[in-house]
Amino acid sequence: MILRHLHIPGLTPYAHASKLQDLLVARLLAHKSNPALPAPDPTIITAQFHPVYTCGRREVGSVSEEQKGYLTQSTQWGKAEFREAMRGGQTTFHGPGQVVAYPILDLRRHGISPRCWVDKPEDTVIKTCAEYGVQTRRTENPGVWVNEQEKICALGVHLRRNVTSHGIGLNVNPELGWFGRIVACGLQGKVRRVSRSKASSPYRAWKM
Repeated sequence: MILRHLHIPGLTPYAHASKLQDLLVARLLAHKSNPALPAPDPTIITAQFHPVYTCGRREVGSVSEEQKGYLTQSTQWGKAEFREAMRGGQTTFHGPGQVVAYPILDLRRHGISPRCWVDKPEDTVIKTCAEYGVQTRRTENPGVWVNEQEKICALGVHLRRNVTSHGIGLNVNPELGWFGRIVACGLQGKVRRVSRSKASSPYRAWKM
């Protein structure tokens, strides 16, 4: 068994990565229903999206047309779309300069409990940031934080029959003005990017 890494180069529409994710999840669920089928390898999708606001499953169907219109108005940085997602968390932004990673695997097959799984993406981000001289931590709130007030990575996951989907959005060098339109993951004004942190390695060293 290997861990496959599917990196989508450049900027990609959110819907493209979402369809790819859904396909991989469906294959894992099909194997769980019929073990005679080949067991898919665990996969991680990484990408940068064209500007998009997504809402979590708690907000699906509750975002008004007026709110959607406000989020998708043209700005000096361009125009974003709006999508609903089945991940945890509230409305947030994805776009250029943010690395999104979606790990897709069967937790039971790998002996990982759902409770332990929630910590693993955050642990990976904390270790990765440390390699670039950015000290981060957990707080009582979801995600990875530079300090108690500034979040550098959002976390929003989904589990179905112990199959994971969605994941993290790490702010490497996004335009933070996009976040001004929302209460990012329910925590207003608490967003930071790596390039504004005290990184020992320049932003150019980050492989996007």
